[in-house]
Amino acid sequence: NMDFFTSIPTHIDYVGQAKAEKLYRAIITLFSIVGFIWGYIVQQFSQSVYILGAGFILAAILTLPPWPMYRRNPLNWQNPRNPEEKSSG
Repeated sequence: NMDFFTSIPTHIDYVGQAKAEKLYRAIITLFSIVGFIWGYIVQQFSQSVYILGAGFILAAILTLPPWPMYRRNPLNWQNPRNPEEKSSG
């Protein structure tokens, strides 16, 4: 049972982090502008809040999980040094 949970990837790379942040900002900005305009048209502040809340939920679904689109540029780590070798420095 625990093998399923340990097999789920839990990381994204740096390029993926930047992509997720840009997407999050774009969604929140778009939904806040649309929510403000719609709330102004219908004169209901609650409509603005609902639209912004929907944008927040959408942004969370699209950016919080480590989707494969955020893991396309993995870091190539260097091999560890042998601790028994003396460093030249």
